[in-house]
Amino acid sequence: MVAMQRRDFLRSAAAVSAGFLGLKAFDARGQAVNGLAGSSGVGYGPLLPDPEGVFDLPAGFSYRVISQIGQVMDDGLLVPGLPDGMAAFDGPDGTVLLIRNHEMRNTPARSGPFGWSRELAHLVPAEKLFDVGEPDADRPAQGGTSTVVYDPKTQRVVRQFMSLAGTERNCAGGPTPWNSWITCEETVGRAGEDGRAVDHGYNFEVPATAKVQLVDPVPLRAMGRFNHEAVCVDPNSGIVYQTEDRQDGVITRFLPNEPGNLRAGGRLQALAVVGQPSFDTRNWIDNDAETQVGGGHVQVDEGQLRGRSMPTIATNTVLDVGWIDLENVDDPEDTLRFRAFDAGAARFARGEGMWFGQDAVYFACTTGGLNRKGQVWRYVPSRFEGRPEERRFPGRLELFLEPNDHDLVENCDNLCVAPWGDVVLCEDAATKNHLVGVTPAGDIYHLGQNVLSDSELAGSCFSPDGSTLFLNIQIDGLTLAITGPWRGENAVAG
Repeated sequence: MVAMQRRDFLRSAAAVSAGFLGLKAFDARGQAVNGLAGSSGVGYGPLLPDPEGVFDLPAGFSYRVISQIGQVMDDGLLVPGLPDGMAAFDGPDGTVLLIRNHEMRNTPARSGPFGWSRELAHLVPAEKLFDVGEPDADRPAQGGTSTVVYDPKTQRVVRQFMSLAGTERNCAGGPTPWNSWITCEETVGRAGEDGRAVDHGYNFEVPATAKVQLVDPVPLRAMGRFNHEAVCVDPNSGIVYQTEDRQDGVITRFLPNEPGNLRAGGRLQALAVVGQPSFDTRNWIDNDAETQVGGGHVQVDEGQLRGRSMPTIATNTVLDVGWIDLENVDDPEDTLRFRAFDAGAARFARGEGMWFGQDAVYFACTTGGLNRKGQVWRYVPSRFEGRPEERRFPGRLELFLEPNDHDLVENCDNLCVAPWGDVVLCEDAATKNHLVGVTPAGDIYHLGQNVLSDSELAGSCFSPDGSTLFLNIQIDGLTLAITGPWRGENAVAG
């Protein structure tokens, strides 16, 4: 059974490599050669206005809202707001198990799972809450994960329930080859602040199950305490790679003591470029005091100004990679990225979505690039990854995509790969966020657009059989199931 799950994971992941073959159709300064589908003859056709005013799609496609904020779930709790990263797993009797993050802060209570005044908190035993809140405050943390059991034949939800509770700002994460979801806290909130009883900033593992139950909330402390965003697992080695959503973040890998058993601990290391210590991958033109990110201005702190921030790498450049051991990874002071950079680790601009393809790791940097419109990177592990021999045969890092054009892709965040190889990117820009496809030939097309609001799109993932694309409209608290003629080879001009 385990071997079959691993083969399925590898077969699905293999599509990633095919999907990125065409990304080399960008020139050395990151400008797209082929442009949008309308001019290149690739895509599913123009987006048609949605009469419901929610999500525009090409002809032949349709969506169904399968879950929304505030619905009463089967465990008596409410569907929390801010759905983010997701993954889909095979469930019993042909169902799909959709594990969904909720990027909820500790407040306000009205959009959390426990009700407007947390009147439903009594339904969850204290031992099933990672953070019960400060004594006598009755303020359990509002984040976590929910599981949706979905029947693609009837296009109906069978049940939904909280599967992890009491965490905070669960942003992205990633599936494992052993049929579970790693969910990531994008926060470094401290105990005693905003009603917290414990420190936050950890990963948690959630099994894919159709049974209504909460997982024991065990933080994976050895994987580090920082602004976690996404992870992916190399099924060949069991090594876990991680992104950090910071303007000056680093990319890390976790070498587990026991592959497949993350609770058993391991070593955390940061990615460095061989021969170029403290390399800056962001390609920023200057060190502005602030940068436009996702509809708001994010102030750049002192740490973000450390090191150069000038164009340093062209698209398709390949760099040898080394890995630096990190100490004090459960860092209460949130200095891990600074210490890593000072020790020689490379710096990245808001590492977000991450996915493992056949023998490669792909990840998005939302504000990387000359115009800060985003980058996609590819890392090919050494055949001796995590072993002493990798010093002689290092892994390799390549900048695959840097559009620098908001009409093509703007601030890509979550990403997934279609079964036929097209890459699907979720935009997190100020307005008019699209679901963007990239063909194996490198052509970019718009697959959908949020017309309900200016909310970011998140959590795109396909059902195991490839028939359904699941997607979150985050601020509006909606989860969509999109169906249509998912045949990349039959796509038509837009």
